[in-house]
Amino acid sequence: MSQWKNKFIYGAALACLVSACATQAPPPVDPAAKLDSIVAEADAAQKAGQTDKAVKLLKDATSAFPADKTPWIRLAQIRFDTENYGDAIANALEGLQRDPKDKVANSIVAVGGLRLSTKALNDLRTQNDLNGNVRSEAQGLAKILRESLGETVLVPARPKVVARPAATSAKKGAVAAKPGATPEPSGDAANPFGSLQ
Repeated sequence: MSQWKNKFIYGAALACLVSACATQAPPPVDPAAKLDSIVAEADAAQKAGQTDKAVKLLKDATSAFPADKTPWIRLAQIRFDTENYGDAIANALEGLQRDPKDKVANSIVAVGGLRLSTKALNDLRTQNDLNGNVRSEAQGLAKILRESLGETVLVPARPKVVARPAATSAKKGAVAAKPGATPEPSGDAANPFGSLQ
């Protein structure tokens, strides 16, 4: 039994010695430097027109660095720049969970939301479906926006163009048009937000 015990001890000691010599611990990697490297690589890919590669790198970074806001906000910015406002808002909200005071993320949420709302309101307006609860809620939101921006009107109306009398050769009562000018739309067509002001 003692012989077996001695062989075991010698074997264990030899294994420890071999493994200590064979493996050296790699130098520690600074997580912030690694994240900065990934973000820089994603930025370079984005500038080179490789948006899909940039998005993949940043999505991988969100998994590798779950507590960091940076990859989420960069994703939000890419989505915003490509007019994918829904995803931009969702990514910016993820960034805001990590840093509620981030100005870029808050801006993306605010402006992206306004752009989505504007598109939806224009679509409803063209379908003549802006009425009832939708209309009153849109008017309430417009009021909040006016107050937040300190403006009395969200979308200023175009000034009315006063027509000058035509040259003497024109028929009486006709209005001369400016060369290359298009006629000014009237009423609600001039300002799609006229009913919300």
